[in-house]
Amino acid sequence: MPDRCEAIPFESAPERPEPVLDVASSARSLARLAEQAVRCTPGCCGATATVHTGGTRSGAPAAVTHPDLSVLVAVQWETGDGPVPQALLTGRPAGADDLLREDRWPRFRASALDMGLRASATLPYRRDDLTLTLTVFAFRPRPLQETVHGSAALLGDLAATGLVRDLRYHEALAEVEQLEEALRSRPVVDQACGIVMYVLGCDAEEAFALLRRISQHTNRKLSDLARALVRTRGHGIEQELQRFRQRP
Repeated sequence: MPDRCEAIPFESAPERPEPVLDVASSARSLARLAEQAVRCTPGCCGATATVHTGGTRSGAPAAVTHPDLSVLVAVQWETGDGPVPQALLTGRPAGADDLLREDRWPRFRASALDMGLRASATLPYRRDDLTLTLTVFAFRPRPLQETVHGSAALLGDLAATGLVRDLRYHEALAEVEQLEEALRSRPVVDQACGIVMYVLGCDAEEAFALLRRISQHTNRKLSDLARALVRTRGHGIEQELQRFRQRP
């Protein structure tokens, strides 16, 4: 048994950002949407789909029906300019009936024309803090309104509703898992509080508050922190506990 706490309870752990969406399931949904949009849109030669939560832009999940279209997605994230960023900003459809006659989005326009594309239409769908975009492309000029009122628009609407449903489902699963973890870890947290009470001569409320403060400052789960503290039986941690106790 070590005679010190080995700094394990108090070392900062690497940040572990929680995924907002289940990446695998959202990627599959986006891929299916893009493929179906191509099939049901007359004159369409390719499509991209992206999903955004909160303020995410670059790095948002995306699907393309042809690898070359990934370039057009990347160009828009790099420049912050293009039909997708505009649709995200305004919440309204954006696109170009004929890119040869278009003077907006110079890098996007140049990349699209290099691929032989002449038209694009981006449709945004907002649900709570999630926004789905569906973009279809054509080798020939095509009015934006044909896409806005076509089958692809209905597909996007259904897909957005499905993604929100999946998001809420994964959030519910995560909450259940957190509750189960809290129930499993309650005994060891109580033991750790008892150790802190003994070492500092404080009451249970202060001991628990101190453990939470340490957990927040070191980016460690409270349960992991408590297990490490119980494992060392509190040996050699008096100064560390006092130091965190005095923090604001």
